[in-house]
This record gives sequence, structure tokens and C-alpha cells, in this order.
Amino acid sequence: MLSLMTCDAYVSEEINTIMNIRFYNCRILTMEDGKDIIKGELHVGDGRITYVGTGGETEAAGVTWDREIDGQNNLLMPGFKNAHTHSAMTFLRSYADDLPLQEWLYDKVFPMEAKLTKEDQVLLAKLGMLEYLSSGITANFDMYLDNDCHAAASKELGFRTVLCGSMNDFGGTVEETEEEFYRLNEVSPLVSCKVGFHAEYTTNGETLKRLADMANRIKQPVYAHIAETKKEVDECYERYNVSPFEFLDSIGMFEYGGGGFHGVWMSEKDRQICQEKKVSIVSNPSSNLKLASGIADLCSLLEAGINVGIGTDGAASNNALDMFREMYLASVMQKVVKQDASAMDANDVLKMATVGGARAMGLLDCDTLSVGKCADLIMIDMHRPNMQPENHIAKNLVYSGSKDNVKLTMIDGKILYENHVFHVGEDPEEIYESANRVIGRMR
Repeated sequence: MLSLMTCDAYVSEEINTIMNIRFYNCRILTMEDGKDIIKGELHVGDGRITYVGTGGETEAAGVTWDREIDGQNNLLMPGFKNAHTHSAMTFLRSYADDLPLQEWLYDKVFPMEAKLTKEDQVLLAKLGMLEYLSSGITANFDMYLDNDCHAAASKELGFRTVLCGSMNDFGGTVEETEEEFYRLNEVSPLVSCKVGFHAEYTTNGETLKRLADMANRIKQPVYAHIAETKKEVDECYERYNVSPFEFLDSIGMFEYGGGGFHGVWMSEKDRQICQEKKVSIVSNPSSNLKLASGIADLCSLLEAGINVGIGTDGAASNNALDMFREMYLASVMQKVVKQDASAMDANDVLKMATVGGARAMGLLDCDTLSVGKCADLIMIDMHRPNMQPENHIAKNLVYSGSKDNVKLTMIDGKILYENHVFHVGEDPEEIYESANRVIGRMR
């Protein structure tokens, strides 16, 4: 008799080899500008969306379907993009809570990170990816200790990831950053890499100037933690008499665009720089609240025409990797700060969590459900009490939605999560047990 684990592994392999899938009897939210939710079907072939429309026998005729899925009037939409995270920090979930930022970072996080092996990082990144799948996240923008480890985990589970360099005064060089950029962009169609550094406050000015020169030579955008805390901004003024955004712009860091993770403490001049240089801001509402960093002025960013994405940050400072919680907070916090209940419409937040994140990450083939785009999508279960009544489906997602509503997550045309079961070729329970062994070894 086959064990349950063996059966799961067999099902996983079978589902992940499917090439042609027809979704029918669905509501479809494409996230294309100016388009409403339609009732119809969506076809997937060879990892791409081949049809989106009202459907019928004509569109499906002549195609040999590996699987036809009755959507039962549920909602198909683009997957969420976790546009800033540190996936392997799952091992620090609920380990260093309720502490001031400096104590949290220097007394708890850094000493434990020093004990991580490469094998640990691959395993812990996989744990993060499982949580992403269950939250409807189809891609993440990751910055952590060893990008090769995360690339390996992504390939093995079939998860889409964008990696970001994290060079700083404690590790990495400009030369290594450039070599990593070219090498990791050749690893897999599911893996891409962006030029980046950890932060202005952890990287000396001369090194940053050399990085900017390198990025301009290879014509690439640059990403980093920027303006996360008031202390960071104040100390930058002490060093250079300007804000972090102003300093980085003055050395040519954003000639080809890029992104700032957090962007909590920004001035009007900072927003002007981001607008002119096409620098995206990725907001991390839960992490910024939990670490008492502050609340980013998302309304002003949108008003300035700046692209905004949403990220969870790492599980050590959140502690969940849940885009539904991030969307809710991104909206309601603006209402409180602005003292205006009409501030930050839920539709804008939903766009940040999907299209905005994809654009910040350079995933221009993964932003909307459109013909020719990558088949990175999710199905939302509308047959749950929190999704009823359907006065406004998009606002239900932001204000009452939950990861429990994620019925299916597809990446690159492969179903990796369906009906609360993972199809990633590995037993989730073994990943959980191994993660607990890692933290047990360190204590």
C-alpha cells in the first residue's frame, strides 16, 4: 500500500507536468486598466495565458486539455507579488518579538543568522515559499544572506523569485555584485536578479559611488532599504547634509530607476526624485508597525505618480507572510494618518499588491491576466462567508479577505497549491520538522 506521503508526491509530479489547462465558469479579474470583472474562462498553455474571455465551445475546440477546471463561479486574478521579503528568516518567527529595533537586530537577529548554513537557508526559504503559496503570492523579491541558496530553493519548488543584491560594509563587493547579477540571471526562467545593496547606513559612500558607476555601465536599476526609520534619515543628514534619497540620487544611483524598500520617512524632495527617476517604493505595513518604524505616506506617493508595491518583509519582523493582512493595513493606516476615511481606496491597494509589485520587481510579463502573459494566477474561493454578499468583490478582498480564501495558486502554468494541499514535489511536514531542527540546533 502506498503511504500518504508517497501519494502526495505522485500527485504533485502529475499536476506539475500539466501543460494545457482550461478554467471555465469563472469570474476573472484581469487587473488590466479600465476592465471590470468578467464571467468566462481562461486558458493556459506552455506556461502562458492563451485565452481570456467569455468563452464557449469555439475557443476550446481542437485543444487537448490535460485538465479542465470548473471554477464554480470563483474568482481568477493575478497572483500577489511580495515585493520585499527575506524568506529564510522564517527560522526567527516569534523568536525576537516585542523588542526595540536595535536590540532586536543586534542582540537577537545577527547572532542567530551567523549560525545559518547554506543548507539551512535553502530549507528555510522553502518554508517561506510554502507560506507564500498559501497566501496567493506567486512571486517574491528577496534580499538575504546567500542568493544562491534562495535560487536553489526556487528551482526545486517551482516558485518564481527575483533576487536582490545586499552588498554592504560587512560583506560583498561591487565586483561580486556584478558577477552575481549576471550569474543568477542565467539560473532558471523562474529566477531573476537585480542590482542592490543593503542600505545607505550600512555601506560607505565611496563603495556606493562605485556601485552606481557599475549599475550605469550595465544600465540596470538599483534597489535597497531606504528611509525605513527616522534614525536612518537623521544620520544620513549628519553624514551628507541630505536625505538618503537625495544622496543616492546625487551619485547617480537611480539613472536607470530602481526601488526603495520601506520609504517611511520621505520628504517632498524625495518623492520628486522617485517620480523623476522611476524609483518604485515598496511598503511593508506590518513590519513597519511591529518595529515602530512609522507609517509610509502611500497617498502622497500615489499622488506623485510613483509606482508602489507591497511586501511582507521577513518573518522575524512581521511575523506572517500574508498579503491579505498587508493590504488591509496599507489601506486603513492611511485613513487614520490622513484622518480621512476615503483615503487609500481598496482598488488602489489591490493594484499595489499585484501590478505595482510586479512592476517594481521587473516582472512585466506577470502583472495582469492577459493573453501572452505568464500564467501566474490564483483562484479565490467566493463560497466563504467572508466573501458574501458580493457588493464589491475587489473591496471584499482587501477588507475582509483572508488567505483561507486562496483556493488555488498557479505559477508558470503549474498548480503548486490547491484546496489547501501543496503540490511542490516535497512533503511539507518534512520541511516543517527540518525547520524546527535548525532552530533547536542553534539554541
